[in-house]
Amino acid sequence: MSILSLSANYFEIFDLPISFDIDKERLVSCYRDLQHVVHPDKYVNASEKERRLAMQKAVQINEAFQTLKNPLNRGIYLLELQNIDKENQTNLDGEFLMAQMELREELADIKDFEALNAFLNSIEKQIENLIEQLSQEFKTKNWQAASSNVSKFQFFTKLHEEALRLEEKLI
Repeated sequence: MSILSLSANYFEIFDLPISFDIDKERLVSCYRDLQHVVHPDKYVNASEKERRLAMQKAVQINEAFQTLKNPLNRGIYLLELQNIDKENQTNLDGEFLMAQMELREELADIKDFEALNAFLNSIEKQIENLIEQLSQEFKTKNWQAASSNVSKFQFFTKLHEEALRLEEKLI
């Protein structure tokens, strides 16, 4: 069962180039193929060691797939591959921090679906723009800008989730 090393990075697992822009169809196809090969049910009659290894590989494949299919998680992972830890960085400028506060206030003031939909559309547009910027920054290995924009992407993703929770309350 040497189809993949437990030390392989997530891109290697799916035989993808290390890049922010990925072939999603290839990712899904490789994921299905690998899951079929390492599925623990195929190792019911195998030794304990082989069953445990199959389970470890299945877990690794699932984790890699979940990370690479999501642009935010993929960006964070690419930074981790460069030894840039997003958890311990606060590299956002004061202007963006002020914008965050204003957006949170705006969300807190929303009382109807029309305003919420406009807010959600605005946030989704910001996320789309950040994905485009990150694509270029990772291509050009502009790690500092990518790190800053991944932080912004995290903020807008959380804000989007908060807005969706508000939508449930408005129903």
